[in-house]
Amino acid sequence: MRPLALAAVLGLALLAGCGGEEGPRIVIVTPEGERTVAVEIADSEGERARGLMGRESLDADAGMVFVFPAETSGAFWLIPLSIAFYDENGRILRILDMEPCRRDPCPLYDPGVSYRGALEVNRGAFREWGVGEGDTLTLER
Repeated sequence: MRPLALAAVLGLALLAGCGGEEGPRIVIVTPEGERTVAVEIADSEGERARGLMGRESLDADAGMVFVFPAETSGAFWLIPLSIAFYDENGRILRILDMEPCRRDPCPLYDPGVSYRGALEVNRGAFREWGVGEGDTLTLER
């Protein structure tokens, strides 16, 4: 097993805790293979509104997935993140890189498409992982 793959497996095991069960994760399928990302799920109105507010960083192989009850549109902004907007089939429609808000009014990051969910990770992670528009992802709870 490659060192990076071993580190990812060990990191997921630590995130899973002592109970032996893995926490929620996203599996992204690219032409080069699969990438697994440990995620926190924001699937209620309050959780989506709160998102990653108040955080200054995010673990390297972690993210937050925003799940909506129906197709939606609208903008995001936060810490330096990359965000993948996906449809009901998990197909990535748009990826945006976001800068943190430094003064009011904060910039808004609107993908310009309707989407069913959004996955936020550290800025540049999708590029590093070889993830692009058209790739697919699956949320495993």
